[in-house]
Amino acid sequence: MRTLDDIREEYEFLEGDERYRLLIELGRDLEEMPQPLKTDATLVRGCSASVWVYPVETTDGALHFLADSNAAITKGIVALVLSAVQDRPAEEVASMDIAEELAPFDLKNQLSSNRTQGVPNMIALVQDHASRLAKAG
Repeated sequence: MRTLDDIREEYEFLEGDERYRLLIELGRDLEEMPQPLKTDATLVRGCSASVWVYPVETTDGALHFLADSNAAITKGIVALVLSAVQDRPAEEVASMDIAEELAPFDLKNQLSSNRTQGVPNMIALVQDHASRLAKAG
């Protein structure tokens, strides 16, 4: 998965439809999420499309997230969110200001409110998982 800094650098040079294409490409590059993991517990509430996020704790204590969506642009948005937190320690993810990390992408002005309404819920689910695992570890 590309780093958020790498994505931001490319995103800044793009406009309109090119930015949509980049987000769709990010979604296509997501690691495949097995169908059995797409449950009610991993479903992100409040999204216009179905979005699932599942955390896996690696042997070194980092969190690796699997995610999927039934809409290409939404899958790209969740990929963008995950690029901010992927393979970081649970404690770090739980305390991050992910919305601030994503601020340079100005998603609210780039995409329809329909597309961005679930972003805070994606972030909340990621951080809830991270908090739970940080406390358990």
